[in-house]
Amino acid sequence: MRENIQVGQLKPIYKAKEHEHVRALLDYAAKKYGKDNAFILKKKTGRKEAPEYRYITYTELRDDVRRLGTALLDLGVRNARIAIIGENSYHWQLAYLAAMSGLGICVPLDKGLPYVELKTSIQKSGSNVLIFDKKHAALAEQLKQDAANPINTPTAVATYICMDDLDGYLSMNRLLERGRELLNAGSKEFMQLPIDREALSNLIFTSGTTSLAKAVMLNQRNIMYNVYSLKLVENIEHGDVNIALLPYHHTFGASGQLLMYACGVTTVFCDGLKYLQRNFVEYHVSVFIGVPLLMEAMYNKIMAGIRKQGKEKTFRRAVAVSRVLRKAGIDVRRRLFKDVLKELGGNLRMVVSGASALDSEINRGYEDLGIYVVQGYGMTESAPVISAENLKNRTPGSIGLGLPGMDVQIANPNEEGIGEIIVRSPSVMMGYYQDEKETAKVIRDGWLYTGDLAYLDDNGYIHITGRSKNVIVLKNGKNVYPEEIESLIDALPYVKENIVFGEVRREGADDKDHVLVAKIVYDEDMMKDRYDAETMDEIRAVIDRDLEQINANMPKYKHVHRFIVQKEEMAKTTTGKVKRYEEKNRQV
Repeated sequence: MRENIQVGQLKPIYKAKEHEHVRALLDYAAKKYGKDNAFILKKKTGRKEAPEYRYITYTELRDDVRRLGTALLDLGVRNARIAIIGENSYHWQLAYLAAMSGLGICVPLDKGLPYVELKTSIQKSGSNVLIFDKKHAALAEQLKQDAANPINTPTAVATYICMDDLDGYLSMNRLLERGRELLNAGSKEFMQLPIDREALSNLIFTSGTTSLAKAVMLNQRNIMYNVYSLKLVENIEHGDVNIALLPYHHTFGASGQLLMYACGVTTVFCDGLKYLQRNFVEYHVSVFIGVPLLMEAMYNKIMAGIRKQGKEKTFRRAVAVSRVLRKAGIDVRRRLFKDVLKELGGNLRMVVSGASALDSEINRGYEDLGIYVVQGYGMTESAPVISAENLKNRTPGSIGLGLPGMDVQIANPNEEGIGEIIVRSPSVMMGYYQDEKETAKVIRDGWLYTGDLAYLDDNGYIHITGRSKNVIVLKNGKNVYPEEIESLIDALPYVKENIVFGEVRREGADDKDHVLVAKIVYDEDMMKDRYDAETMDEIRAVIDRDLEQINANMPKYKHVHRFIVQKEEMAKTTTGKVKRYEEKNRQV
């Protein structure tokens, strides 16, 4: 066994305060940024009428949390398990912040899951309060029907609260009014509720099927330390405008929003992905936290617009000139590409990308426009960020260095220096809920074993090579990291997404070994327009030729032997990660 490799840490750049818990963070933000806008909410009117906007200051945010929390306490919600489901919204945040301010344990639910998995999550967590938006009223109705049917196993939910005004349910707006009345009458109990930062505060279900999903236990120390570490190193500025794109039930989305509060940022919401570009212009968005799938789609749309105007050659020449000038210390990007940046509102300056690796060409494309991209890495079990880049520490293809206070190592590296990322820090989870066996697999001697494989480059930056569970081990002892080959296939212009996996092939009675298979989603229009390929035989011929070229530059054991093609996108988690196991076993 080889000695573990120590990973360096980002050095603190900015001033930051570690808050004891969420309520302390809200009080801090209200005091420091009181009259500044925490949220801008849009109320849609008639088709021809201009929308109306409501501006929520940081003082109003804190006061609304107090109102909601006071009303819930009056209802008897205390030491509760509060499940929350819905689209990103101001009311979702109020529910989350109130729950985290002393009422009990928060259970964010993935709105993308089917009913059976949602019910199982509610049952497993022991949730007795459900807060939902109007789009998820059917979930509440079904749960109530199941509870009335003696054949079904009911959940513990006794209190149903709708974020919207919906007949038959308590509404959050009514609770806010009730809370205002109680506070005006002198109630102070909610603000004085004890909060134990070491006690279980969040139960978050990881992606997977019902049988595989595990509930991660986080306390407020885990969460608040992560927010503190990020604020020390990331250039999120007071006055920035953030668009909340990552779902709030996802740990990165939730912690990212807490970071916005700590920095005095204004948050807005998207009207839907097809209106995203319009929302960037409408609100003059300056920063956001996203996932590679979304960032790639945005960049490709920008480039498609440039091509449609017949300006691609002019744009490419301008990029080349800009790169030369930057080497000489002259940065004219934001002036040179002013018209392109206007398509994104004109103010976008920084994007934080997480969940999976961003294609290096897309990364460089944003940089060429004068938009800085910093990548981060983490997992729910670490609340969530473990390592990151920042404006002073970046390198292509890297996930940066450990955050301040994160002891990160590459464990048991092989001859190529590739080993498993492990971390020890105040952000590491308490464990998996009611699952000591699985907890013991990933937390050993205080270290969280992530299951992600990586190496350090010559400058000490971390580079992910893949998941340990995805590694294909051949008979000759060679390890194949499918993500390496996927990145080469992904560079083909017509490839929308792909996965590579191992398939057992028998070559003799007692001789079997894994060979590599690629599953590729192709762009039908590009195949037709650029390659004149319309039939499946023509499409396969184009792909076969390109895979042969990739194979020619790879060792034989890394050759792709077979490929599957389809135009339908692959099944994904709500953060855009392909569900590999499901796709591998799906017949095409």
